[in-house]
Amino acid sequence: MVIAIASLITLVLTAIMSMAGVGAAFVLIPVFVALGVELHTAMATALLLNAVAMSFASVTFVRKRLVEWKLVLPMLLVAVLASPAGVYVAQDIDRSLLLWLFVGFLLFAGLMLLFYAPTPRSSSVAWSHALGLGLPVGAVAGFVGGLLGVGGGNIIVPALVGVGLAPKRASASASFVVIFASLSGFIAHAQVARLGTALLVSTATASAAGAVLGAWLAAEKLHPTHLKRIIALVLLAVAGKIAVGLL
Repeated sequence: MVIAIASLITLVLTAIMSMAGVGAAFVLIPVFVALGVELHTAMATALLLNAVAMSFASVTFVRKRLVEWKLVLPMLLVAVLASPAGVYVAQDIDRSLLLWLFVGFLLFAGLMLLFYAPTPRSSSVAWSHALGLGLPVGAVAGFVGGLLGVGGGNIIVPALVGVGLAPKRASASASFVVIFASLSGFIAHAQVARLGTALLVSTATASAAGAVLGAWLAAEKLHPTHLKRIIALVLLAVAGKIAVGLL
């Protein structure tokens, strides 16, 4: 019963989060823990599901040519390198303080997406600009993602939209980076987790199905303005969930 409930919730949440390109790990971790899954196992499982979901979503995004590769490549490189460092630091840092800071960032980013209208950026990004934006965003996303057990999409998407990248391209580009950042974090967490094959297989199947649905909706059915609002609401909802858990 626990596996069935976890799989159903994974399907729904992954579909919603895949539209925004942020991955569902951050909301799946407390769900799994509430269902009785050990914390490190929940974190490792959720990160692996992030990688699975974003892999399937990226197939749609790449086929639609929505991925901004000049931004993705530098972000991907530094995010993968920074993620294990975040996992290592997580062993000693005061996570409550960090989570409150993350809540503040999510609130700021969500409100900016709702009310700030940046100058649209050309779909063609020069390598110098791509490196100047991709390297620091990837480093922060990878480190914080490893620190908190998430894929980093919550940081990448608002950063890209904030500098004028179209919401669909921002979500698509972030989803590709999240694959490898999540895998890197998963490998680090898996060393101390007790992974269950039945839970992994069932939730991974649900995650793949949800990702395909969410990516299709984002690429084919949603107007950029509507997608931007969905991303903002996702960020605000995650911030609210974290804040409630800290009170």
